[in-house]
Amino acid sequence: MNKYIVLLLSLFIARQGVAQYQPQGSGSSVQFKIKNLGFNVTGSLSGLAGKIVFDPAKPEEASFDVSVDASTINTDNNMRDEHLRAETYFDVSHYPRIRLVSDRITQQKKGTYLFTGQLALKNHQKEISFPFMVTEAAGVYRFQGSFVISRKDFEIGGFSTISDQLEVTLDVTAK
Repeated sequence: MNKYIVLLLSLFIARQGVAQYQPQGSGSSVQFKIKNLGFNVTGSLSGLAGKIVFDPAKPEEASFDVSVDASTINTDNNMRDEHLRAETYFDVSHYPRIRLVSDRITQQKKGTYLFTGQLALKNHQKEISFPFMVTEAAGVYRFQGSFVISRKDFEIGGFSTISDQLEVTLDVTAK
């Protein structure tokens, strides 16, 4: 029994050695692009929050648990934005945050990693994987990547004129 307690404590203490960072709202962006009637519609989300554990020397110990405020959706069209906040789309009154949580991070080559984890959007959670790049300057990390999801997998938009494929681009600064 004592050796199990010692093992758990050592894992906890070892985990504390990996640096933790907070995603920063300023200097970060979460953008998306989708086609509607053949035209690109772009937008952004803000209210970035969460925790990032990252050390480039130990990518297997990295973890990401970040989210954005779904009600901040901004396509530069107030009427469309209100429509997107409604139940048929993001249903922000019931699902106020869009969350991304890593299951594992693997290094592909120096400065490039593969994120595999769960995207929780509306009332669904799906596994996604995507490559991302990491740069560091003066203790500040910048994480950049993009992925494509099917809006229908998350029951967003119903039978609509918008494309099924939605591209999300992340550019996150963390201190």
